[in-house]
Amino acid sequence: MFTKTLLSIAIAVVCLSVCASVKARDLIETLYHADFTPDTDDEIPRFSLDGELGVLVNTGNTSAASVKAAMNADHETENWSSVYFAELLYKESGTANTQRNISAQRFYTSAQFDYKLLAPGRRLFMYGDFEDDKFTGYDHRASLAAGWSQRVWRNEDSEFRYSVGPGYTFIEAEEDNDSLVNDGIIVRASAEYKYHWSSGAKLRQFVSTEAGEENTKSRSETSLSANVFGSLAMKLSFILSHETDSPEDVAALSTETSVALVYQFF
Repeated sequence: MFTKTLLSIAIAVVCLSVCASVKARDLIETLYHADFTPDTDDEIPRFSLDGELGVLVNTGNTSAASVKAAMNADHETENWSSVYFAELLYKESGTANTQRNISAQRFYTSAQFDYKLLAPGRRLFMYGDFEDDKFTGYDHRASLAAGWSQRVWRNEDSEFRYSVGPGYTFIEAEEDNDSLVNDGIIVRASAEYKYHWSSGAKLRQFVSTEAGEENTKSRSETSLSANVFGSLAMKLSFILSHETDSPEDVAALSTETSVALVYQFF
């Protein structure tokens, strides 16, 4: 009888301990779940790749040709959110009696890697870019930056994210432009807003700035795309680029308007 009573007490103690442990765990999850949930997306892993191409050719009294091509990729994993971008722009023009002259020749590529923290939407980023533009007074330049990134929200219709952090820009000036080399420590900030309509149309607004001691470079890109059929879409984009300290023969503000076809590979 005593043995049965002792066994019953032991079982009761074990049950109470388990229940207390479960309740304590539930309480901790209730208190901290909102702040310490892994930052995951609906579809992981996910990879998307878009190709963009715009071509214009004129013949006759005015002879001109322009090509704009771009590749944009997004890669989502459980721990990383990565964005890759590459763009090529080439323009030349002339008349029937003169030789064509190159008026634009630029290659630009960038990549940003966001490491997802436990708090939803909060991340640490690493960024790098390289630009080779024959009409900026520089032979080429590159930037590196790292810091804080956050996806403020993401729902079925829209998404907004930003990043800010210190970095360094490397500039190689042209041979006749030794007096204008604005390389050094910078602070880079960027923000991106996306909106999706049920019809498949997309709006994207992207702004970035790299502020240094002698020069501040800013860029704004507004684009609107609409599906043509299947994976093919038409894209209208408007780009603003501005520098506070540019060569005398280079305009501080430049604009670019383009219409191109976009094909989604993945």
